Amino acid sequence: MLTLISNVFRLGNASKNVGARMVVSTRFFTDFTLQASFDIKKCELHRLEAGPSETAVLTREQGLQYYRTMQTMRRMELKADQLYKQKIIRGFCHLYDGQEACAMGIEAGINPTDHLITAYRAHGYTFTRGVSVREIMAELTGRRGGVAKGKGGSMHMYAKHFYGGNGIVGAQVPLGAGVALACQYQGNNQVCVALYGDGAANQGQIFESFNMAALWKLPCIFICENNKFGMGTSVERSSASTEYFKRGDYIPGIKVDGMDVLCVREAIKFAADYCRAGKGPIVMELETYRYHGHSMSDPGVSYRSREEIQEVRSKSDPITMLKERMLSNNMASVEEIKEIDVDIRKVIEDAAQFAISDPEPPLDELCNHIFANDLPMEVRGTNPWVKLKSVS
Repeated sequence: MLTLISNVFRLGNASKNVGARMVVSTRFFTDFTLQASFDIKKCELHRLEAGPSETAVLTREQGLQYYRTMQTMRRMELKADQLYKQKIIRGFCHLYDGQEACAMGIEAGINPTDHLITAYRAHGYTFTRGVSVREIMAELTGRRGGVAKGKGGSMHMYAKHFYGGNGIVGAQVPLGAGVALACQYQGNNQVCVALYGDGAANQGQIFESFNMAALWKLPCIFICENNKFGMGTSVERSSASTEYFKRGDYIPGIKVDGMDVLCVREAIKFAADYCRAGKGPIVMELETYRYHGHSMSDPGVSYRSREEIQEVRSKSDPITMLKERMLSNNMASVEEIKEIDVDIRKVIEDAAQFAISDPEPPLDELCNHIFANDLPMEVRGTNPWVKLKSVS
């Protein structure tokens, strides 16, 4: 049930805040609901007496920001799909479309100074952590203007307080626990979000990380993005227990609707407050869905039907859900949404052109940024008479 909060702001009324006036497409002045409260799906809890709020307040400004960010992620991934099929992007490429509410909701629920580490489905998080679409696309095509100078590719992208993009299944989780240990040691009131997929949930190092984090009460939010399939294997076939939010056993857990950006945001806020209060780690399961296969080499329809994918698109798409909320409650206009879509397409096309035309990194930069100093390094197994230098 929707409850309108505060008031409705009349942009055309001169007695109100003139500086907030806005012209939207062909509509000159209109009324918009500036803020509304929505009932959201209740989270399932493990070892918790109370959980995240079951209502979420959304402002018009937040809604437009969330929509723009998620739609940019979606269009970026669709363009990456196109470039891969044209053999402009090579190697591994794991797309994130369908899961946008997870990345956006997490980012909306923590601070920019908090830390985040994820697996190889990393493009969306690279964007929410502040890297431009241009740098992401150029990294995918192996160009000098990429976020990792064209040497990291799809899996290895980094930003401030963002530690990748990691290619080894589950290996980022103990690294995230280590980042949380650093936060605790430094006493900076920051938390670390460590993400992994349902396919990695059975890895031993994840349970080892749970154990250490619980013993030391680390400020770490362990998040399983359960997109239903580990590569081509369904969760029912790979896991004796599919209740991933209970896998921490002694660690409290929350199961969240990962297709609703507001559900994710409220759950992350709750988890971050829990960690900052010194109560230790928390485990979260985000129920989500990927529209593409595991990677670009996987068509994604041999182990699930096209009808299944289409049903999720029609009933639970995170971008459509947010758009309908805003339109049906007068928080945005159809014309405004269309203008945002047009602008995003221009940004994506510009980034794609840059990613195609930007030069590849020169060979003499092959070993740069390996070490923090410029001491010479002998490379074994290549040429024993040649020394390469690392320039940082």
